[in-house]
Amino acid sequence: MPTRPAVFLDTSALFAGIWSATGGARMILKLCEAGVIRLVASPHVLQELEGALRRKAPETLGLFALLLDRSRLEVTAPSSEESLKKALALTGHAGDARVLAAALDIGVDFLVTLDQKHMLEATALRSAMPFLVGTPGDFLGWVRGKLVEG
Repeated sequence: MPTRPAVFLDTSALFAGIWSATGGARMILKLCEAGVIRLVASPHVLQELEGALRRKAPETLGLFALLLDRSRLEVTAPSSEESLKKALALTGHAGDARVLAAALDIGVDFLVTLDQKHMLEATALRSAMPFLVGTPGDFLGWVRGKLVEG
């Protein structure tokens, strides 16, 4: 695999990676730590995640910092207005539009989410993106195929 694929984890996927030591989202963080793939997130996602952890699992805040540091997280710049407008037209949901816009601007290979309603079941949205959108399991299957090819 000549270049490391860039994966963008949304808030739900990052939360799952911190919450569960054995799930697919945690495996993605481990692959990032090993340098196999690049982890990308936006400032918006990180703010949302920190708020969710403070409300639902404050005991994981230290683990949150440790895992993201070990995963070599790359934080995107704020989204461009053009990408934000395009994403909002596709989703109709401001929070999801911010996630999509950031992923568009950085040029990721895959957006990982657990958001069934707004992302995974939105076939038109997924087909309009220049990157794949799926669950942690979908991503792991895709990256496994890339490793076998490379």
